[in-house]
Amino acid sequence: MPPAAEPVTIPIGDARQVSGLLLAPAGARSCFVLAHGAGAGMRHPFLEQVASGLAQRGIASLRYQFPYMEQGGRRPDPPGLAQATVRAAVATAGRLLPGLPLIAGGKSFGGRMSSQEEAASALPSVAGLAFLGFPLHQPGRPSLQRAQHLQEVGLPMLFLQGTRDRLAEIQLLEMVVRQLGERATLHILQYADHSFAVPARSGRSGAEVMQEMLDAFTAWADQVEAARPATARRP
Repeated sequence: MPPAAEPVTIPIGDARQVSGLLLAPAGARSCFVLAHGAGAGMRHPFLEQVASGLAQRGIASLRYQFPYMEQGGRRPDPPGLAQATVRAAVATAGRLLPGLPLIAGGKSFGGRMSSQEEAASALPSVAGLAFLGFPLHQPGRPSLQRAQHLQEVGLPMLFLQGTRDRLAEIQLLEMVVRQLGERATLHILQYADHSFAVPARSGRSGAEVMQEMLDAFTAWADQVEAARPATARRP
């Protein structure tokens, strides 16, 4: 049984702060700094399941709110503020879990804001980026524009993507991953949509998809840690 999540406060500069939830099992090997998607906050059941499942696998997580969600708004923050929040959350995770390798990213919008901030300026102690449904384009409007900044990211990247995701045609995402080369790993979840739900006729359950996703994340995160220089690893 993993420990209960601990509420934390994440300062963003001198004038703002947001809430976070730290779930850190004993002996954690890494920490996922986990941002929510555009339409639901850090307490959404999907993110609760991700955090709990990772804790059972020895990976800590720090979930956090973007300012608009903290204030009960519906419209996502401007990119500059959202990306500053990502950096603040990473800094908080580094302070609370010193020496532990960090993975930044998250669900949809939160993952994209994390990669944009990393592309602009390296996030301290972050060893890789993980996307739970990268929002490559608007539904029904295929485009590669949202992936252009990924060329500026030098870290390992993991894309966990469903075949029924209307925000990322798999063929286009496969093209993006090929262009990124060895930095990028794509794990395709059959029949899953952008919320990782699957239709009953698929013969799969949401629990099975979640287990596959968490297993893929854990295996990749452990590979990222093993590939880090010995001098960068936690004693």
